[in-house]
Amino acid sequence: MSVSLTFPDGSVRSYDAGATGKDVAESISKSLAKKAIAVAIDGVVRDLSDPVTEGKIEIVTRTDPRALELIRHDAAHVMAEAVQELWPGTQVTIGPVIENGFYYDFAKNEPFTTEDLPKIEKKMKEIIARNQPFTKEIWSREKAKQVFADKGEGYKVELVDAIPEGQDLKIYYQGDWFDLCRGPHMASTGQIGTAFKLMKVAGAYWRGDSNNPMLTRIYGTAWAEQEDLDSYLHILEEAEKRDHRKLGREMDLYHFQEEGPGVVFWHSKGWRMFQTLTAYMRRRLSGTYEEVNAPQVLDASLWETSGHWGWYQENMFAVKSAYAFTHPEDKEADNRVFALKPMNCPGHVQIFKHGLKSYRELPIRLAEFGIVHRYEASGALHGLMRVRGFTQDDAHVFCTDEQMAAECLRINQLILSVYEDFGFHEVVVKLSTRPEKRVGSDALWDRAESVMMEVLKTIEEQSEGRIKTGILPGEGAFYGPKFEYTLRDAIGREWQCGTTQVDFNLPERFGAFYIDHNSEKQQPVMIHRAICGSMERFLGILIENFAGHMPLWFAPVQVVVATITSEADDYGREVAELLRDAGLHVETDFRNEKINYKIREHSVGKVPAIIVCGKREAEERTVNIRRLGSQNQTSMTLAEALSTLADEATPPDVKRKAAEKAARAARVA
Repeated sequence: MSVSLTFPDGSVRSYDAGATGKDVAESISKSLAKKAIAVAIDGVVRDLSDPVTEGKIEIVTRTDPRALELIRHDAAHVMAEAVQELWPGTQVTIGPVIENGFYYDFAKNEPFTTEDLPKIEKKMKEIIARNQPFTKEIWSREKAKQVFADKGEGYKVELVDAIPEGQDLKIYYQGDWFDLCRGPHMASTGQIGTAFKLMKVAGAYWRGDSNNPMLTRIYGTAWAEQEDLDSYLHILEEAEKRDHRKLGREMDLYHFQEEGPGVVFWHSKGWRMFQTLTAYMRRRLSGTYEEVNAPQVLDASLWETSGHWGWYQENMFAVKSAYAFTHPEDKEADNRVFALKPMNCPGHVQIFKHGLKSYRELPIRLAEFGIVHRYEASGALHGLMRVRGFTQDDAHVFCTDEQMAAECLRINQLILSVYEDFGFHEVVVKLSTRPEKRVGSDALWDRAESVMMEVLKTIEEQSEGRIKTGILPGEGAFYGPKFEYTLRDAIGREWQCGTTQVDFNLPERFGAFYIDHNSEKQQPVMIHRAICGSMERFLGILIENFAGHMPLWFAPVQVVVATITSEADDYGREVAELLRDAGLHVETDFRNEKINYKIREHSVGKVPAIIVCGKREAEERTVNIRRLGSQNQTSMTLAEALSTLADEATPPDVKRKAAEKAARAARVA
């Protein structure tokens, strides 16, 4: 009996039944067998020692992207062995691979500290150098429970009990050490390499339940090559410097406090940035969208109709009047349940429905900078990035089926243009298709996905490859497929921001319609669209992307005028007033302090430009400009400085519009 295997080049070979992945690699070349760490049969990665089965085979080496998960998985096992060698009696619980690394949870009388990490790393390198093979055994449930019970591994016994009947209990050995694991693993510990680092120690409840014992979790990262590890650690270092929470304090933008968990207390400078972003977005929508505003508190019945009460209730805030709570005996009290809106869409449907709409009026585009509230677990809150109250730059387009593709493309052009204005040139657009739990008929989903697939192809073609595209199977909203826009920031991190979602469901639920050319009622297509998504989160992304060094047009304080001597104070005031007249946000610093002290202080506050005025500058009517991040000063006349800074303070969309207006005027002339 033989097994037929198809190789990536299309060739087909037969092997004796029982042949392993290693046997297959050796049959191709000895050098490939040395590099092989696993095999993939029909895309499923398996141990190199497993007997192969018929299908498409690939030999996986350390240069294969799939190797990274194996490296991290094996590193987690080696870390667990190192811990038990160093601290006998420590119980090993669960150790999965996670994004960029791995962790293991341990039960130990005295929790680990960060001081323990170098010792564990050293022991891990010793174990890796032993180059012990990973070998697999299948145990019975009874044997597994007995062995782990004898070792005092109570958590492992519990894990064995949790494995469904009929599933194999796999035990992986690396030398004499072993653990319960579903696999797969590489051929030996030596294939892990030394491009790993243990990152931090944290507490974690067993199985994530606060009623269970607290364990110690050790996080690590592992990479195929040392250069990859170094690059990752550099990104982490940069990310720490750019942390918007740290920069928010230094720039005096906002704060959070316990009495308002997950909601922002904006300070004047932060609020100015927020309003600058809002004003920019308003200008970009002018002439094509109608700005509206829907109530923040609505009766729960509306959310029941929309489906959110059933699908999203655990993330919503529900309220009653205080009187109803304090006077339950009052039969006249309004006991209705209201909800703070978690999104703007149902309100926009109500606005669309108000008054009869004709097909001639479509598409109707409604936009709102709507404040919404969503419940997030306290442990998930993270500065501006994850809050409970935020503002959506939300819009909804009501159109005909025939207009849907054109509207999606129009939205795409707007989204990409906005990102360009903020310096984001690397954008990925992905189509999220129908999830398992959804509303609406398959026919409607088929139609929506077909149109959006064509739009996705057009986006890629029009960008001439500049915009990358992809598919996210099963990741769509419960009411329709969507485009997700992901940005890459200055240090290579990815942020999912904008969305475009097609929705046949909500108009149907609310009975929204328009009158077509045959004077008949037709249900509109509703397209949900956000560009920033959460305005707060987008600001956090901008702060981190620019490391607080905001473009001058977007900075909360654009210029500080600082004097060297009190003799220049009057001239400094004149300079500041002229800059304000030109529309800039200006502060002055005439304190009796050394100029270098003033420059350092305003540099920490991330002011883009500091104008230094002394007695000579006042006499010559010149200024010295010190740019953020530079040790040099540029001297220029006051007129030149005013012109230069006013130009930099002009938002890119305003410049673009002025250029277009000038071009039109030139054509007329």
